Amino acid sequence: MPQLIFLPHEELCPDGAAFEVEPGITVCDAAIANGIEIEHACEKSCACTTCHVIVREGFDSMEESDELEDDMLDKAWGLEPESRLSCQAVVADEDLVVEIPKYTINMVSEGH
Repeated sequence: MPQLIFLPHEELCPDGAAFEVEPGITVCDAAIANGIEIEHACEKSCACTTCHVIVREGFDSMEESDELEDDMLDKAWGLEPESRLSCQAVVADEDLVVEIPKYTINMVSEGH
């Protein structure tokens, strides 16, 4: 099983985290299932950028983003070439090293 490795994030996982996941799960669902409360204001429907992450290793192992995700990513804070919406990024067979950006753009905070 691939491993999902989160780099330290001041609020969500100060020490970082690593855990095994089943291929086919989204990065967002895996994070939430393992206690990392990544924001997802649109309830994972690819309608916002609050779950934006940067895949530092393993990016090429995932399926490419679609046009809708790319359009949403254009609005994300701190966009990088390896940026994905974690609600759309599906874990494949390789380990992923993921960074959660320090900031997110949330027009309406819903207290997730």
